Amino acid sequence: MTVDIQGLTSAEVAERVRDGRVNTLPERSGRTTWQIISANVFTRVNAMLAALFVIVAMTGELIQGAFALLIIANSVIGMIQELRAKKTLDNLAVIGEAHPVVIRDGERRSIPRDEVVIDDLIALSPGDQVVVDGVVETADYLEVDESMLTGEADPMAKGPGDELFSGAFVVAGSGVYRATKVGADAYAAQITAQAAKFTLVNSELRAGIDSILKFVTWLLIPAGVLTVWVQLGQQSQGWKDSALGMVATLVPMIPEGLVLLTSMAFALGVIRLGRRKCLVQELPAIEGLARVSVVCADKTGTLTSNAMQLGELIPLAEDEARSREVLRQLAASDPTPNASMQAIKDSLGTAEAPWPVVARAPFTSAKKWSGVSFEGHGDWVLGAPDVLAPAEIAARAEEIGATGRRVLVLGRASVRVDDGAAPGDVTPTALLVLDQTVRPDAADTLAYFNDQDVAIKVISGDNAASVGAVTRSLGVSVADAVDARTLPTDEVAFTDRVAEADVFGRVTPQQKRAMVGALQSRGHTVAMTGDGVNDVLALKDADLGVAMGSGSAATRAVAQIVLLDDRFATLPHVVAEGRRVIGNIERVAKLFLTKTVYAVLLALAIGLMGLPSPFLPLQMTVVGWFTIGIPAFLLSLAPNKERARPGFVRRVLSLAVPSGIVVGLVTTVTYVMTRGFGPVGEAVRVQSSTAALAALIITATWVLAVVARPWVWWRLGLVVFAYLFYTAMFLLPFAQEQLRLDLSNPGTMTVGLVAGLIGAGLVEIAWWLTARMRGERPRLWRVADPTAESGL
Repeated sequence: MTVDIQGLTSAEVAERVRDGRVNTLPERSGRTTWQIISANVFTRVNAMLAALFVIVAMTGELIQGAFALLIIANSVIGMIQELRAKKTLDNLAVIGEAHPVVIRDGERRSIPRDEVVIDDLIALSPGDQVVVDGVVETADYLEVDESMLTGEADPMAKGPGDELFSGAFVVAGSGVYRATKVGADAYAAQITAQAAKFTLVNSELRAGIDSILKFVTWLLIPAGVLTVWVQLGQQSQGWKDSALGMVATLVPMIPEGLVLLTSMAFALGVIRLGRRKCLVQELPAIEGLARVSVVCADKTGTLTSNAMQLGELIPLAEDEARSREVLRQLAASDPTPNASMQAIKDSLGTAEAPWPVVARAPFTSAKKWSGVSFEGHGDWVLGAPDVLAPAEIAARAEEIGATGRRVLVLGRASVRVDDGAAPGDVTPTALLVLDQTVRPDAADTLAYFNDQDVAIKVISGDNAASVGAVTRSLGVSVADAVDARTLPTDEVAFTDRVAEADVFGRVTPQQKRAMVGALQSRGHTVAMTGDGVNDVLALKDADLGVAMGSGSAATRAVAQIVLLDDRFATLPHVVAEGRRVIGNIERVAKLFLTKTVYAVLLALAIGLMGLPSPFLPLQMTVVGWFTIGIPAFLLSLAPNKERARPGFVRRVLSLAVPSGIVVGLVTTVTYVMTRGFGPVGEAVRVQSSTAALAALIITATWVLAVVARPWVWWRLGLVVFAYLFYTAMFLLPFAQEQLRLDLSNPGTMTVGLVAGLIGAGLVEIAWWLTARMRGERPRLWRVADPTAESGL
C-alpha cells in the first residue's frame, strides 16, 4: 500500500473537526464544574441538616437554626477546594499527557491527543503510546507492547496492515499508522483519559472512614427513632420546645464535616504538590507514598539524568578513525535514537554519505544491543560488553564501569542483525565510555528515605558495577551490586536474594516486575520509579508508580504520580503530604466520631428515661463549632510529619468510643441529678440544662486536648481558646440570653463543673489505657524529632 507521506491537509483536518470526527475525550479531571457543584450541594448530610432547619423555622426561632450555616460551609469549602484541584490537574495534565506526532501538509508536528482526527497519519517511536485505534501504514522493525490491553507482556511485531489499539505502546522500532477510530469509538480511549482523574478510590483512609460511617448509621437509626417519639410525646412542654429538643438531639449525631474535611485534605494535597510540578493522577497516591516501605528506583532517568556525553573511545581491533565512521553511520541510520545514540551523534555527528541499510535491529532491554547491517560494509552491533564481548574485554569494561561510567562495545557481527541467530560471533572493535550526570537532588532524597526507615532498592538494566558505583557516589552504603543474570530461578530463593541485596544491574523488564512482586510477598508496600518503557511492567504492578515527566508516554500513563520537572527530590514532599492527610484526618475522625457517640448515647439515655432533651439546637451548634468544627478544620490543614501506620479504624474507635461514652454518661448523670424525674418548673429546667451543658463542654473539650497531642504551642492554644471562649459564653449576659443559660443556682452549677472535671479525668485515663493496650507510648509534647511522633 502506498502511503501519502503528506498526510491530511489543513482543510481536510478542519472538515473532520466540523463533522465531529475528532478524538474528543472526557474532561481530564473527571467531573465537570456543574457536577462538582451539585455533588457538594446536594449531599445526604446537607439534606438532613436542611430538613431539621425547616423544623426549626416552623417554630419561628431562626437563631436556633444556626447549624444550617454548616450547609453553606460544607458546600462552599468543598466546591472551592475541588474546583481548585480540578484547575491544577487540568493545567498539569496538559503538560504531562501524551502528545502524538502527526503528519499534516507534509510536515511532522506534535499536537494534543484530543486534536487527532480520523485518517490522521501518526508517527511512532520507542516509548510512544498509541493514543487512538488505527492501521499500520509503514513499519521499521516496529514492536508494540499490548499488555495494558491483553495482559500479554511479550512485544508484538507489527507490519503494514496490522491493527493498533489505543493503550498499547512502542517498545522498539518506528512506524506510521493511520487513525481509524477516535474518541469514544477507540478500543481503550479511556485509559489515557483517566490518567489525570480526580479520584478517591482504593484508599485505606477512605475505606476506613466508610466503615466508620456505616457504624454510625446503625447507631443513628434506633437513636433517631427513639428521639422523635419521646421528644414529640412530651406532655410537659409545648410542641415548639419539643421540636427544638428533638432537633438539638439529632444535629450532633450527624458527622457533618468528616467526609468534607477528608476530601478537602486530599484536594489541598493535589494543589500543594501541583505547585511543585507533581501531577497526582490518583488522589490515594498521596496517601500511598506515605505508607511505602520500599522504594525501587531505576538508576537511569531517576538517580541520573537521561542526558549523556561520549567521554572517550577506546580502539580494540580496528583503528579509531574506522570505529568513528561506523558510529556515525549507525547514528545516521537510527531514526529514533535513544540517550546513548544521541550522545554519540552529538559528539561525532552523522555520516555525510550514509551507507545503504539492508537490515536493522532496534535496541531492546531484553537483548541489550542494537545493530545495523550495511550493504557492502558488514554487520555492526552496539551494546553491553558483558553480552557482546569476550570475558577479557567484558572485564575491562566492568573495571571502567565500576567508576560509575557507562560502557558500550562496538563490534562486527558474523550474521545479519535480523537473523534469528544474531548477533552470532562478535568481533569487538572499540569500547565507548559514556559519562552520566547524577541528579543533584538524588543524594538528599535517598538520605531522606533512609532516615524515614524506607528501604531503597536501586534496579537498573545497566552494568551492575556501574550501578553500584553511582549509588555509592550518592552516599549510600552498598555491598557488591548483584548481576540480575545470576539471580536464582527458584521463587523462594529469588525472593530471599531480592530482600537481602539493595543494588541490582542487568535487570530485565520481567525481572523488575518479579522483584516488585517478591517484595510485596514479604508484606512491603512498594513504590517504583522509572522513566523508560522497560519500567512499565514494574510500575503497573507496584503499589505506587512514579514516572518522570521526560520519560516515555507509556510510563506516564500507568503511573499514579508524574514528576513533571523530573525532580526526584519532589518525592519527600509527596510523603509529607501523605502523612499530613493521614495523621490529620485521623485526629479529625476521632473528634467527629466522639461527638456522634455521645450524641447517640444521650439520645438513647434521655429517650429511655422519657425525659425532654436538655439542650437547644443553638447550644449544640456552638459546642459543635468550637469543640469540633473549627479545631478540626485547623487540624486537617496543618503540617504533620507523623509516620503512617496501619490500623486507622482501630485507633480511631479505641479513643472515640470510650471518650464518647464518658461524655454521654457525665452529661446524662449531671442532667438527671440536677433535674430529677417528672415535670419540673421552667427555672429548674434551664438550670439543669446549663449544668449539663457545662459538664459536656468541659469533658468534650478535653477530648480535643487529647486528640491534639503531642502538643505544640498552636495545638494547645486551640484547647485554651476553646475553654476561654466557653467561659466568656457562660459569663456574658448577651450570651446567656441568646443561649438561655442560668447560672443562678450555685449548687446546680457545682454539680456540672465537678462532673465535667471528673469526665475530663476519665477521658485522660482512657487515653493512657487505650494507648498502652495498643502497645504505644503516649506523648504529651512533641519530641525534638517530629518524625518520631506517635500521633496518639
